[in-house]
Amino acid sequence: MTFVKTLSQKAWIWSFVGMFAVWLATAVYTGGKGSADVLTAALSFATFTVIVGIGQMFVITTGPGNVDLSIPSTISLSGAVAMKIMDGSNAMLAIGFAASMGCGVAVGIFNYILIRVLRIPPIIATLSSSFLILSSAIAYGRGLKIKPPPLLADFTTAQIMGIPVLAIVIILLAAVMGVVLNRTMYGRSVLAIGQNMRAAWLAGINVERIRFFTYLLSAVLAALCGFLLSGFSGGASLNMGQEYLLASIAVVVIGGTSVAGGKANVAGIWGAAMFMFLLVTMLNTFGASAGIRLIMTGLIIVAVITIAGGDEPQR
Repeated sequence: MTFVKTLSQKAWIWSFVGMFAVWLATAVYTGGKGSADVLTAALSFATFTVIVGIGQMFVITTGPGNVDLSIPSTISLSGAVAMKIMDGSNAMLAIGFAASMGCGVAVGIFNYILIRVLRIPPIIATLSSSFLILSSAIAYGRGLKIKPPPLLADFTTAQIMGIPVLAIVIILLAAVMGVVLNRTMYGRSVLAIGQNMRAAWLAGINVERIRFFTYLLSAVLAALCGFLLSGFSGGASLNMGQEYLLASIAVVVIGGTSVAGGKANVAGIWGAAMFMFLLVTMLNTFGASAGIRLIMTGLIIVAVITIAGGDEPQR
């Protein structure tokens, strides 16, 4: 009983409880038909949300007002650049990946310049940069219809005993990022800044350097998502990152990260990403319209933020 009580106090556990409840409701409604396939699909599609969710989590954890709204456009630009450079050739895979990551680095630096040098609030800075980034993607990838290299396509769609290989890789990445968050100087600095930026500065933490690396990390992970998503979906498209604007924030909040900053959890992002996919699947199974699906998703996010609203950064 003590273990259960302790576990129930962990904010991230509820995303997994919700995931299981939604999956169970869908399985009962369909009589269990296709339940395993639904989980496989959830793992496949949740993987991309987890990638961008981790980056967004680090940004949000640095405190109120910090958010990266340039993630969708970074995904589109990264995918377009990689696909055009690789041109379907396995031999160009490494160069395409490097170019994709270069896009992420450039976006991260640009975002931070807007925030630090021009003193633009992060939400406005990243929203403004997203228009410029997407415009660049449109100019560069207009009419782009290039298939990914076979090796990339095979890697992003491969499965082992019904478990996507890509999901296994990203689970390992999430574990590494969990260690970074909780066991490294950088991760602890991010948490400290989110709890109280001035106190962190007085304690000797280089606040602006940490913020720079955080926005850089978010952009690089968004670029990684764009690269892998292009392989998974059979090519890049200019709107392929659109759905990740809401999703990248939602999974962070539902996964147990405080919107007030200073408190984060990587594991909860996986539960939240699976939950959101399975929720849409359940509503589709029940015959709900697209409007109802969006309303339900929005209400859930509002409810979670309201419940988490009592978490204030430590002073």
